[in-house]
Amino acid sequence: MDMMTSNLQQQRQINEQLRREAAIKRIAISQVVQDIIRYIQDHENEDYLLKGFSSQKANPFREKGGCEII
Repeated sequence: MDMMTSNLQQQRQINEQLRREAAIKRIAISQVVQDIIRYIQDHENEDYLLKGFSSQKANPFREKGGCEII
């Protein structure tokens, strides 16, 4: 009997989870793509992968210095 009660309780939890997921507001993929494109276009001036750094010193990923042997 405990196994049957446990199984029933597990099925109820799954049912509740599916109801929560079904209630989530969905956005059409075409709208999401438009939003992503607009975001990229609005922020492309700040994207260092596209425009690079103004100087080598402004690049936080540059090599700090060479290897020195003392």
